Amino acid sequence: MRTKLIALVTTLVVVAVAAVVAFLVLDDDSGTEVRPRTPTTTAASSTAGPATATPAPTKEVAPEWKQAVSTPVEDSVYPNIGDPSVDALHYDLDLTWQPEEQQLSGTTTLTFRAARTQPEFQLDLGDPLEVSSVLLDGVEVDATHIGKDLVVQAPIVADAQHELVVEYAGTPAPYTAPTTRPDFDTIGWTVTDTGAVWTMQEPYGAFTWYPVNDQPADKAFYDFTIRVPAPFVGVANGELVDRSEVDGLTVTEFELASPASSYLVTIAIDDYVMTEDESPSGTPLTYWTPRGNKRALEALRFTPQALAWIEEKLGPYPFDRLGSVVVPSESAMETQTMITYGDSAYTLSRSTVIHEIVHHWYGDIVSPTDWSDVWMNEGMTTYLDILWESEQPDGDLERALDDAAMYDRISRKSDGPPGAYDPRTFGQSNIYYGPALMWHQVRQRIGDEAFWAMAKKWPTVHAHGNSDRATYLDWVEAETGAELSDLFDAWLLGEEQPSR
Repeated sequence: MRTKLIALVTTLVVVAVAAVVAFLVLDDDSGTEVRPRTPTTTAASSTAGPATATPAPTKEVAPEWKQAVSTPVEDSVYPNIGDPSVDALHYDLDLTWQPEEQQLSGTTTLTFRAARTQPEFQLDLGDPLEVSSVLLDGVEVDATHIGKDLVVQAPIVADAQHELVVEYAGTPAPYTAPTTRPDFDTIGWTVTDTGAVWTMQEPYGAFTWYPVNDQPADKAFYDFTIRVPAPFVGVANGELVDRSEVDGLTVTEFELASPASSYLVTIAIDDYVMTEDESPSGTPLTYWTPRGNKRALEALRFTPQALAWIEEKLGPYPFDRLGSVVVPSESAMETQTMITYGDSAYTLSRSTVIHEIVHHWYGDIVSPTDWSDVWMNEGMTTYLDILWESEQPDGDLERALDDAAMYDRISRKSDGPPGAYDPRTFGQSNIYYGPALMWHQVRQRIGDEAFWAMAKKWPTVHAHGNSDRATYLDWVEAETGAELSDLFDAWLLGEEQPSR
């Protein structure tokens, strides 16, 4: 995700007021509270039928899902989201959207590995969505749905592969984001006045439209089938494998061939036109733009040039394709293989295009295990964004670094250090500019050759997986042969900005 330089000073005015607001959502028209985990003995707001037999899981993970095997954790920043007992392997999402009624009907088939043996387990699912049926391994089972907690009251067996099928429907609502940023205040399923839909899930929000283990350590494959009234078209991550019109509905099917964290998944619905392109290295490119929006399409035409510049720095693009979809938002988001761009001059700027594509190396192919390490995504990405801007005719690297230092000082004071930020101020400047300056100092200390060799290699080390802070930083020191803990500690955990 990109942060707005021009809005950051204004944001500080907002921080003083927002500091008194809990990071969880309020029960108002904008969303529903993200409640703590609820004991399954509490009365259910929706209950599936009783189990009729003992579910029979598959004994081990199928070969096609091995790459999605994860080590789920309880998030240290947002512990109420996700369940460490569930290791999602594959989501098959079958969705029908009725814009006039603002009604979503869905069937989610989740293939998952049980990370531990338990008598029950849970997923995250938005409160406005009513569950009508839950099957585990082909058997109907009990489930309670209170707040955002969908608790399945059936046993799972450690390391076994299970299949869960959930049918649900309702009017999804976005959730208030745990942030004081001015360019977004809600996350998840968002509906426009025309019935069009867009979603951005960072740091969570996927659960507003499907049952999910909504924590970044749990990566999974995805398949999407989206049915919407023509001329609307549903767009999602991965490759468009089929498109048809059936009884006045546009039916699109997408397949994501690489495991992704739930916050990197997206869906958008509008009267879209698809334009195909290709990068100089042969990566297939697609641009989904609202019909008649020539300005957005022209902005996305910079993608091949941007991708070529980044590949010179970081090596080959790490996925099989790259798409872009334009939505009526004020933000942009690095959703995996299908970047979501807000329809504004800022979010469609060339600098933003560079930023969001770089995320595919830093944030997408390797994602943080825990939201305390979102700086791992944004630091290197922001640094390359700064370097690209400095190479432009009116660019000046020292001036850009001075600007970054100013924004880091302001945000570090109000929002905390990048590696220990205030959970109520997610996505502020501290996670962008401080880590970018840190990487610049690392580059100065170890030299260009060692720095760029390290920057290229890291995304290949844990490809399609996750990493925590200690693993990452220990690897950097081992790879470069340099003692860098003083820089890491000062820039990531220091209350005051380190000396430059």
